[in-house]
Amino acid sequence: MNKTEIKLQYNVLESNETAIPVIVVAAGASTRMQGINKQFMPILGVPVIARTLMTFNSCADISKIIVVTSRDCMLDMQLVCEKYMINKLCDIVEGGSNRHESVMRGIVRLDINDTKVLIHDGARPFVENKTISEVVSALNCYDAVLCVNKINDTVKMVSADGIVLSTVDRSMLYAAQTPQGVDVKKYKDACENIADVDLFTDDASIMEAAGYKVKAVVGSSKNIKITTPDDIAIAESLVKGECEE
Repeated sequence: MNKTEIKLQYNVLESNETAIPVIVVAAGASTRMQGINKQFMPILGVPVIARTLMTFNSCADISKIIVVTSRDCMLDMQLVCEKYMINKLCDIVEGGSNRHESVMRGIVRLDINDTKVLIHDGARPFVENKTISEVVSALNCYDAVLCVNKINDTVKMVSADGIVLSTVDRSMLYAAQTPQGVDVKKYKDACENIADVDLFTDDASIMEAAGYKVKAVVGSSKNIKITTPDDIAIAESLVKGECEE
């Protein structure tokens, strides 16, 4: 078996005619998780990545799922997808040396008729179907879309030596989340025309830099990204319904 790519022949669930693919990026090094791959950490017994994939699998606006993961995790990822019956999964692809390269390795696995695509962090297991559908809908009118969450904390600009320089007006500040959606051709063009594309931390920023108008869709405060061990405790509370949005 080729360990750099696993082509899967699952039965794709019925979806609507305007459904589009999603690339789920799960190839990070999990450097802040004390040596444990966060994608497979359990949240009340269910791995992070399984919760993420199950949501997209159940969304009628998603046609198929491509997972990008590290070489060492490809077979484990396949086992998770089989166990949790991710029927829309069509590819598991080896990731690259950074996030952008991983996304592009997912992009090349799209079919020629896939003109739009969502890109989502595998470590965001609480994305809601409503948010996914709103991003897909907005992508019909815009070249790029991302979901965001309002920043409610007071924001300070601080110097390198720890001195507060100013208080930033938070009325127009939002934290970027995923999923993010892009027009595939325009995204490829943007990547080719930006010299330092690997330095961007999300796909909407690439489209912004290339001059495209990016639409923001307000998501949910529950759409957290699992980054540290403490986030697992927060995630378990969310599952138990102990945290209010």
